[in-house]
Amino acid sequence: MSRNVMDVLRERGFIKQTVFEDDLYELLGKQSVPFYVGFDPTADSLHVGHFLVLMAMSHMQKAGHKPIVLLGGGTAMVGDPSGRTDMRSMMTKENIKHNVDCFRKQMSRFFSFEGDNGAIMVDNGDWLLNLNYIDFLREVGAHFSVNRMLTADCYRQRMEKGLTFLEFNYMLMQAYDFLVLFKKYGAVLECGGDDQWSNMLAGADLIRRKEGAPAYAMTFSLLLTSEGKKMGKTMKGALWLDENKTTPYEFYQYWRNVDDNDVEKCLGFLTYLPMDEVKALCSCYTVDENGVKHFDGKINEAKVRLAYEVTKIVHGEEKAKLADAQAKGAFGGGGEMPEADMPEGVQKVADLLVALKLAGSKGEAKRLIEGGGIRINDDKVVGFDAVIPEEALKEGFIIHKGKKQHIKVIVK
Repeated sequence: MSRNVMDVLRERGFIKQTVFEDDLYELLGKQSVPFYVGFDPTADSLHVGHFLVLMAMSHMQKAGHKPIVLLGGGTAMVGDPSGRTDMRSMMTKENIKHNVDCFRKQMSRFFSFEGDNGAIMVDNGDWLLNLNYIDFLREVGAHFSVNRMLTADCYRQRMEKGLTFLEFNYMLMQAYDFLVLFKKYGAVLECGGDDQWSNMLAGADLIRRKEGAPAYAMTFSLLLTSEGKKMGKTMKGALWLDENKTTPYEFYQYWRNVDDNDVEKCLGFLTYLPMDEVKALCSCYTVDENGVKHFDGKINEAKVRLAYEVTKIVHGEEKAKLADAQAKGAFGGGGEMPEADMPEGVQKVADLLVALKLAGSKGEAKRLIEGGGIRINDDKVVGFDAVIPEEALKEGFIIHKGKKQHIKVIVK
């Protein structure tokens, strides 16, 4: 065994909560531990939030532990209430199967499926969809206190709008998953996002009650900005790992333009760079009397490294090099996108082009638009009278003139 993986994960900022931490640390330090993470196939691609968890799993495998990827083909038929104030849409078996197939292909890029600790992939639909309900109630339901379940955050939030009995079963099913994986594959540890803490504790507790054996839970931090918002949201929606939904260039540019305060955290979570190197890359700041960091221009070197490393992991070295070259060609050598504040009172794209000096006159702006040379984000502007989309005016946007001029417009 190499260095204890809990030390690695803690150094990089992954670990949020654990149960029986001292015992788990000792176990992970002396033997290969089968562990699992569940993924509900509610879309046909994974996104950046999933990738953080996949990176943690990768570190664990590199330390000698065995990943079990649990695809929720059964639980997706119910829907997880965690982090929700409304009920998830019901999915058909056909939709779920399609998404599971997509996940299998995507995840194969991140794990080795060879060797003694090679990752395995299983689908809880294999045991949940044909489960006898009476047997399930007797075997699992008898070990759950309704009063205790209702204290969990995932249920308290939904109680305000109405919690269905369908969703109420989710915690029992996830706990049962852990029990099945314990019996079939020797899994003694469940990992996942911190929003799954209550469900994960339920599974570890079920194994201890029914089997009299130790079982553990460990949650990872969510990928949040320094302002506490979920990272990976773009004006087009989620930042997907599927290049057909988010291109490698778009993926690269997202990380190239993250907030200065988020760079070090992202390098720790989403790359394999040693933390000494990460800290050196991000040490280019001063701290004012209020404790606020002010970064100098060298932070852009760290952003370029972040964008390249993450794109390489997700899309491969060749596409990362291409995205890097495209960015440097577009933004003047260093990949740094020029920024401008949104001019007050401007609504039409043509007026914006003139205000930002992308066009010398409204006549030139008209020719550019009618020639198809202007885009806002990835949408081509059509018509001289086109207005800036309302969503862009709220969140900010990138305006493109041809292939070489790009300005990030900041909305305050």
